[in-house]
Amino acid sequence: MDTVEVEDSCLGYELILTENDTSTPRCPRGPTLLFEKVSKPGQAGRRFYACSACRDRKECNFFQWEDEKVSEARELAREAQNRKRRPPFSQQQCTARFLRFISLPPDAQKFCRDCQVLVLADETEAHGAHALVPAAAERLRRPSGLLRPLDNKKSNAQYLFTERTARFLLGALAALGYDKVLCVGTPRLHELIKLGNAEGKAKPTKSLLLDIDFRYAQFYDQNEFCHYNMFNHHFFDSEASRAALQDFLRESNGEKVVMVADPPFGGLVKALASSFSRISQTWRTQQRVEGGDVHMPMIWIFPYFFEARILDCFPFLTMLDYQVDYDNHSLYKHNKTGRKQSPVRLFTNIPPAEIVLPEEEGYRFCGVCERYVWRLNRHCAECGACPSKDGRQWKHCTLCGRCVKPSWRHCESCGRCALPDHPCEGSPGRQGCRNCASPTHKRRTCPRKRVGSSKSASKKGHGVARFKKKK
Repeated sequence: MDTVEVEDSCLGYELILTENDTSTPRCPRGPTLLFEKVSKPGQAGRRFYACSACRDRKECNFFQWEDEKVSEARELAREAQNRKRRPPFSQQQCTARFLRFISLPPDAQKFCRDCQVLVLADETEAHGAHALVPAAAERLRRPSGLLRPLDNKKSNAQYLFTERTARFLLGALAALGYDKVLCVGTPRLHELIKLGNAEGKAKPTKSLLLDIDFRYAQFYDQNEFCHYNMFNHHFFDSEASRAALQDFLRESNGEKVVMVADPPFGGLVKALASSFSRISQTWRTQQRVEGGDVHMPMIWIFPYFFEARILDCFPFLTMLDYQVDYDNHSLYKHNKTGRKQSPVRLFTNIPPAEIVLPEEEGYRFCGVCERYVWRLNRHCAECGACPSKDGRQWKHCTLCGRCVKPSWRHCESCGRCALPDHPCEGSPGRQGCRNCASPTHKRRTCPRKRVGSSKSASKKGHGVARFKKKK
C-alpha cells in the first residue's frame, strides 16, 4: 500500500493518508484512518487504525494495529457490530416513508422527539408515550428545527448557522452567479436554498447536502441528500451516492457549482483536505478539466487559528474576515454570552474582491488589499496588508517587522513578540526535533521523517489516550 506521511495534531499522533480500499478495516463510520504515535527521537512508532470521525473511545472503540492479524471470528463480530449501527431505514425506504407521511392529514403529521423520526399512521401507538410534535409542511421545510442537534464534541457535534450567516452565504453565492451549491455538513444553508426555491423568491438554485447525520434522509431524496463521512470521503450508499454527486457536479447549460463545507472543528485538517481534494478531482473529471492546478470553487468554514494548517494543504485558499455565527454554540455567536467576535472564518479560492461583506455588519473595502475587511482591521503600510486575524486591531512591531496581536509584547530573549507570560525559547522542552533530536529544527520540518510503512516490535508506550487498546 502506498502511503504519504503527514503531520496533524491529534494527541501526539500522526495521520498517515492512504487510499481507502477493501483491505482497510472498517468501523460503523466507514473506512478507518491510519495513525502513528509520535515516538521518542530516532525511534519508529507503531501504526494502528482508528475511527475516522470519533475522538471519543466511548462513541467508537475501534482499534487495530496495522500489522495485527485479525481472526475470522473477530472479523465476523466486527461486521455484525457495523450492521447493528446502521440506520434503521435505507435512503429509498426513507423516501417512500416521506411520501406516505405527507399524504396524511395535517393534524396527523407528527414527529417523535424521542426517536427522531417522522411517525406514520400505523406507528402512532408505538410512540404513544413519547414526545410528539406537529410536523406540518412549513416545519418539514426546516428539518434542522425538528431534529435535535448532536452535541458530542469528540465525535459528531452539530452547530447550525444563524439565519444571518446562512442568508449572507446564499446571497453572496447568488450574486456570484453560482447555480449549484454542494453543501458539505451545512444543513441550514441547504434548507434555506430549498425554502427559497419553494417560495419562488429568487432564481432557483440546486443544492445537494452531504452529511454524516442520516436523519436528514427522512426529508430529502437521493438527489438532495447523501449519507457521507467527510473525514474519509466515504459514501455509505456508495454507488447511488457517488452517481448523485457526479451528476450534481456536472456543469451544463452554463451552470456553475461551488462547494461550501463546514466541518467539525475538532476534525483533522489533512483528513478533511484529502476528502475535499477528491471532490474537486471528481469536479475536474466531470468538466474534463486537465491539470491538478485547477480547483473546484469552494468555501471551507473553520476557525482562523487553523489558517496555517489549511494553507499547508490548500495554499490557493484565502481567509476572509467574515465572522460566522452559530445558533447553538455558546461562544461562536454574537450575543451577551458569546464572544465579541466569532473566530470562525471563510477560506476560499474565489477572488476576495468579488465577495462583498455587508457594510451594515461592520465590514469595509480596503482598496489597497482589494478585499473586504472587518472595521477594526486597519491597513498597515509597513506590512502592506490588513493583518488582523481575530477581529481586534493589531499593532506593528518594528523589531519583528510584522503586525502582532495587541496583547503581545516583544521578548528580547526569544527575539519575537509573544504573550507577556509565555515560556521563552530557552526553556526546557521548547527546542529541538522530536524525531532526530536536532536542536536546529522542529519535527514538522525534519528531513529525516519517514515515508512509507514503519512498524515496531514493541508495544510498550503505544495506544494511550483516545487510542488506548482495551484488554
